Amino acid sequence: MISLEWVKDYIDISDEDLYELAVKITETGINVEKVITNKIDNLVVGKVIKCIPHPDSDHLKICQVDIKSEVLQIVCGAPNVKEGIKVIVALPGAVLPGNFSIKSSKIRGIESNGMICALFELGLEEKTDENYAKGIEILGDNAVIGSDPLVYLGIEDTIYELDIHKHRNNDCYYHIGFAYEIAAVLNKKVKLPDLSYNESEDNVNNYFKLEVKTDKCPYYLAKMVTNVEIKESPDFIKKRLLSVGMRPINNVVDISNYVMLEYGQPLHFFDKDTLGDKILVRDAKNEEKIVTLDGKERMLKDSDIVITDGEKPVCIAGVMGGQNTEVIETTKNILIESAIFDSVSIRYTASRLNLKSEASIRYGKGLSYEYTNMAINRACHLLEKYANATILSGIVSHDKIDKQPKTVEFYPIDVDKMLGIKIDEKDMKRELERLDFPYTIDNGKFIVTIPNRRLDIDSNINDIAEEIGRLYGYQKIVSTQPNVSIRCGKYVGDVKYRKEISKRLRSLGLNEVKTYTLISPSMSDIFDYEEKENIHLPNPMSVDKSIIRTSLLPSLLNVYNYNKTRKVNDINIYEIAKIYDKNYVEESKIAFLMSGKYIFNSWKESINVDFYLIKGIVENILDYLGFKNRYSFIKSDVKDLHPGISADILLDHNRIGILGRIHPKICKDEVFVCEISLNSLMSKVKPIKYKELSKYPSINKDVSFIVDKDITSEQIEKVIKSSGGRLLTNVEVFDVYVGNNLKENQKSIAYSLTFNDPNRTLNEKEIMILFNKIIKEVETKLNAELRDK
Repeated sequence: MISLEWVKDYIDISDEDLYELAVKITETGINVEKVITNKIDNLVVGKVIKCIPHPDSDHLKICQVDIKSEVLQIVCGAPNVKEGIKVIVALPGAVLPGNFSIKSSKIRGIESNGMICALFELGLEEKTDENYAKGIEILGDNAVIGSDPLVYLGIEDTIYELDIHKHRNNDCYYHIGFAYEIAAVLNKKVKLPDLSYNESEDNVNNYFKLEVKTDKCPYYLAKMVTNVEIKESPDFIKKRLLSVGMRPINNVVDISNYVMLEYGQPLHFFDKDTLGDKILVRDAKNEEKIVTLDGKERMLKDSDIVITDGEKPVCIAGVMGGQNTEVIETTKNILIESAIFDSVSIRYTASRLNLKSEASIRYGKGLSYEYTNMAINRACHLLEKYANATILSGIVSHDKIDKQPKTVEFYPIDVDKMLGIKIDEKDMKRELERLDFPYTIDNGKFIVTIPNRRLDIDSNINDIAEEIGRLYGYQKIVSTQPNVSIRCGKYVGDVKYRKEISKRLRSLGLNEVKTYTLISPSMSDIFDYEEKENIHLPNPMSVDKSIIRTSLLPSLLNVYNYNKTRKVNDINIYEIAKIYDKNYVEESKIAFLMSGKYIFNSWKESINVDFYLIKGIVENILDYLGFKNRYSFIKSDVKDLHPGISADILLDHNRIGILGRIHPKICKDEVFVCEISLNSLMSKVKPIKYKELSKYPSINKDVSFIVDKDITSEQIEKVIKSSGGRLLTNVEVFDVYVGNNLKENQKSIAYSLTFNDPNRTLNEKEIMILFNKIIKEVETKLNAELRDK
């Protein structure tokens, strides 16, 4: 709630239409939810000339009220109504806030013609338990019977009710802060209030010591005043407090609230004589107790902040003072506290204790250390002027505040890009001057200093662009089609390969599974072919999930066993996931497990899973990724794979994975597995080179060699390719034979050779020359024999 009469102290708005001003302010981003004028028809000042108990109630009273034109009988339940006082009377026909209409009626059989009002019933203060208990508003003896009570109270004011965005700090929760907002809108300057006062020669440091033992209090100031006269506040203070919903108490309490609503800095006044000569600011102790100003005992936690006299708490910092140092009518010496506390801690404490107040809201928003200084000086000025206080010289302080100014550097084009519009440099200068943000320009670059009062603005171009844009006027932005650079959306990195490989494996008939990263100790002992040390969880949910796996194969074997026990015999599954070593280095792996039938057909021969089938799937994946002619397979020595039916997968002569049948000691069934490092595939990818298909026909030749069993097909293919030269474009194995007509240590391997030249048609003669050369080279180098020659 902002009083426009109050704001006039700081900026001239006498010629402004306040409804139009509300629209201008809303357009710049501060939403004025309501414009309230405190005019209520059918309100008069009345005097209670007679007050007797209601015959049918223990708390109601029957009052005879003189309103000048007549004497009304009104039934009232307020505890403080009595004969001889002047009150606010709502006559029949008056409509109070909340659309509450006043009518003549009977209350427990007694006629009542109106209502004697409390301030909260008129919307002039909050309806709290405390305000409700105070009862009706009692006017001064100088109030004229029959006159308008709102005129007498001086609260014929225009009030702005603001709906402030949660990310905005508290600069619009106090009148000077809002005056800066109006000044920016109207391009005027703010005039700050008088902070001057006289000091005595006596120094506060002679009477008081401060100690801070918590990081939650970075800034604490204290001054001392003596010989205070506690009395009624001057009319202007009472009227302004009433206009924004605060009940005046006395000059000292009212000055504390007045400064808070003026500067946004809550203050706390301690009775110095009951406080003692020391303040210790610390974290509360668990289950520590304090009786607060409302007379309730509060149980504290170690997350709260307390002000103590060195031993016992005298205030819950930022929330509510303690009863033991309360300023009362006989108080003469006061210690003024102006401080900054951790905003998060204050919010939690206020919420937990259900003690949200005007002060805790402002502490919870964050405070400017400059206004912390100004507020304590302003309080001294007002106490000297309206409480005849003597101000001691000096100040006690604790200062851990970073006072480094926040600056932002930018070029005008940076703001244009951010807002999507073109703003001239002179317009940017004007908006910064209206905001009262100091700036300099160096070679076209703006260097802006953000005032401390604007805690919601960080040192980045985004916040400055927003401030310039909202003052320039969002309504001036013309709708246009987006003009942005567009790029093709696609998966990259690890995600790209996971997606592509997963899609390929599904197309090859495998089903994806997702398993736990955690496995049992027994399963962690198998397939540790990379010899990575496991991570053992300190507090596992169970023994079966106590180790972080270094291979996916144990998890797939668990899935196999689970399905096998449920009579599922044909299992073709894969998983792509991460594994971790003891140093928490992660690596992505591709693993698949196959067993049983790969293709099942009830009327024709089915295809069973074997070593060559799973090897073919690996080749399919590697060829698909562009690794053709770069990978190979060699005999594996992994102890958990069958020694005669296993292989290491090499890419550019480096092992990237394994494949083969699981060793019978681990699984008696014919189960084939493969695991490949996805990280290795990603790091070795080269751009795929495409070449045009040959326009000329190819020539195919088949050849079969008898060799010793210890000669591998890879050795034979290497000799064939070396001898065939550039015209040999493809070599494929199509048959392996062991048995009759061959010696026990021999085998026969048959190859299909493809010859092609992209520039011409080959003739049979030149191919036969090349073909015979290949046969001779294989026979010579590998001691091979041409079969059926």
